[in-house]
Amino acid sequence: MDLKKVTDIRHESPRRLYDDACGAAHALDLVGERWALLVIRELMLGPKRFGEIKADLPGISANVLTQRLAGLEAAGVLVHRKLPPPASVPVYELTPWGYESEPIFQVLGRWAARSPSHDPTLPLSATSLFLSFRTMFDPARAHGFSARIGFRFGAAGYLLQVGEEAVEVSRGTAEGADVVVTGTPPAVAGAVYGGVPLDALTESGALSFAGDRSVFERFATLFPLPPKVGSEG
Repeated sequence: MDLKKVTDIRHESPRRLYDDACGAAHALDLVGERWALLVIRELMLGPKRFGEIKADLPGISANVLTQRLAGLEAAGVLVHRKLPPPASVPVYELTPWGYESEPIFQVLGRWAARSPSHDPTLPLSATSLFLSFRTMFDPARAHGFSARIGFRFGAAGYLLQVGEEAVEVSRGTAEGADVVVTGTPPAVAGAVYGGVPLDALTESGALSFAGDRSVFERFATLFPLPPKVGSEG
């Protein structure tokens, strides 16, 4: 990271900083503004155009998104660049240091999932869904299981490779999968985390499957949620 950029942030930022040497306090100086962490989250699976980020964060205004992107770029968390031909479109992409922040989302996600007031029916982006799989994956439940699962959400395709140790995600295609799931991220989350029967989701048209549906049925058992606060006893 360019230390000069951090210095510039301190002298040029219109917002108040914590003036605290604690690393957590400095982290909040860098990414603590509203929407900043969610902008980082949406780039965790690779570069995106401005419009793609905004579409996945429906509550953010174009002006605020512009401000957050500029602030995160100044902090060294992301870069603004143009894809090579034939695409030749401007995108935002996390720096290597920016990608190192994924464990922050994993710890926050596990912790917040225990909240009794967490509402899983709220909107959910594809990136958020797939990061949740990487967060909640239980290797003990995946013993002897290996699969390639494709997802189609509108025009976007994703391929998940599931092994006994981890879940890997790639954007761009759902081809070559053992099963391809078509629908929406909230519908998939309902099947995996909410206990919604697959028959109900397919009969309603929320999800459809091409290939071996039993592969997805096994996949959906690999992500146990932690107990809610106060429910342990």
